Amino acid sequence: MGRKKISFEGIGELPFIWEEEERQPMHRSVYDRMVVSVPKPEVANSDGLLYYISFGSGSSGNSSYIGTSEGGIIIDAGVKADEIEARIRANGIDIKKVHGVLLTHDHSDHIKYAYTLVRNNRHMKVYCTNRVMNSILRHHNISKRIKDYHIAIFKEIPFRSGELEITAFEVPHDGTDNMGFSVAFRDRNFVLATDMGEVQTRARHYMSQADYLVIESNYDLQMLRYGRYPEFLKARIQTSIGHMDNTATAAFLKEIYTPRLKHIFLCHLSKDNNTPEKALQAVRAALEEAGAKVGEGMETISDREADVQLVALPRYDATRLYVFRT
Repeated sequence: MGRKKISFEGIGELPFIWEEEERQPMHRSVYDRMVVSVPKPEVANSDGLLYYISFGSGSSGNSSYIGTSEGGIIIDAGVKADEIEARIRANGIDIKKVHGVLLTHDHSDHIKYAYTLVRNNRHMKVYCTNRVMNSILRHHNISKRIKDYHIAIFKEIPFRSGELEITAFEVPHDGTDNMGFSVAFRDRNFVLATDMGEVQTRARHYMSQADYLVIESNYDLQMLRYGRYPEFLKARIQTSIGHMDNTATAAFLKEIYTPRLKHIFLCHLSKDNNTPEKALQAVRAALEEAGAKVGEGMETISDREADVQLVALPRYDATRLYVFRT
């Protein structure tokens, strides 16, 4: 069956007609034989700091960086490669210490510039599952040479990239083999889960252990209901393989909040169906109901007295370099 793709602000590329690929169960012994051959560069004793930058968040393009003083990884490449490279250098990060690009799924706002990025920086690799790579090769106008940079990863099988231990986990969305990532460094976990319709069991497991969490807060339900989108698309967004609304994200964060959680970044806000103010207000109220004092992530005196920092990631612009002391 052919595919026709349409694009709407706030949700990215959508296949109008799609066929769900059959997924066969895999016996545990097969997993046990898998070897993820990720390079393990020699590292010195780092300064113990964890660094994070968002280069853009939303259907216009998603990309971020997570790393230590000894190197790091880019998550998604939906922002132009030269902008990512410029921001990395502007923050004093050696591009040669960036090991590669992790891909959450195959939608164009997450993978569009992945090949350009690794072609410009040939030491980098592309880390994703085989199903994600196969879908990119079949359905996207990206050079097939991207497969030369590919290193296969597998959900819930940790692998190392420098000092970081990374575990992919399942999230429900209508892309191919969608995943979030838990990035462990020393005794801290940085967890990213974008583009998901609901929080299911395995995602909840990893997100509940986060010290720093990037989570989708895509739409305000009333704005979506009375907005310009056609009815079939409104329905699709609200499904379990669509996106998370502010209320659902807020309720989930209220459930899992503990004093361990220090930073929350709301990502992938819809341009048409949400505002940063609405998303922040909903989540802030829920966290306060859970007994948390909520800061704004600006490192003010007031923020230093807060229990958790709450930030809505900008759609088009990069954030400052966030530094987390582990």
